[in-house]
Amino acid sequence: MTKDYIALDVETTGLDPAKDRLLEIGAVKVLNGTVCETYSTLIDTKMPVPFRIQQLTGITDEMRKTGKDPGEAMKEFLNFRGELPVLGHNIPFDFGFLKQTAVQEGYSFEAEGLDTLKIARKLLPEVPSRTLTALCAHYRIHSGDAHRALSDALAAHELLKRLWEEFGEQNPEVFRLQPLAYMVKKQSPITNSQKGYLKDLIKYHKIDVNLKIEELTKREASRLIDQIILQYGRIMR
Repeated sequence: MTKDYIALDVETTGLDPAKDRLLEIGAVKVLNGTVCETYSTLIDTKMPVPFRIQQLTGITDEMRKTGKDPGEAMKEFLNFRGELPVLGHNIPFDFGFLKQTAVQEGYSFEAEGLDTLKIARKLLPEVPSRTLTALCAHYRIHSGDAHRALSDALAAHELLKRLWEEFGEQNPEVFRLQPLAYMVKKQSPITNSQKGYLKDLIKYHKIDVNLKIEELTKREASRLIDQIILQYGRIMR
């Protein structure tokens, strides 16, 4: 098993990299098995944080507004990562959001990785739940603030260490690096009809939003329109 890697975790506004946005990055640089540096940043998605995400992560819309521009955050993260492989709990999810954002911001991002969720499913079939929280409880790992990126990245690093200590000698093949793959989805810009309707909704319901409508994608605009209608209702003529 490699002893040099970047343990990482991301928080997002949803589950689909093509529709949702990166909200927070937490990364831990591990060299020779030891944590030597960390990176953490919030990202201003330019869109309100959904209420369910605020409940899950504790990241409020006010906190989001203090975050960095996505391009700046990706540049910093990619410089921090260098060429090291990446580790995470369900790492394909984190990799998908990072690659989608990187490409949208004009960067490339390819990596090999280790997935503690995949390893745990293979080696701990009897454990009833293999969420990061459940596995940290199983190994008595202090997980810090659950569903915050840096805490979860550190927890994934500690979990890998425990899994290797228990199973590495007998199952070294499970801990081999694997190439990570994600097909970036092409983003279509917001349509003129969406712009007009979204502006009318915001004005009609007197909603205070801090976003640049022109920068939304077609998918994002559609989702935001649905969210506003669900929360405030349609325009009554």
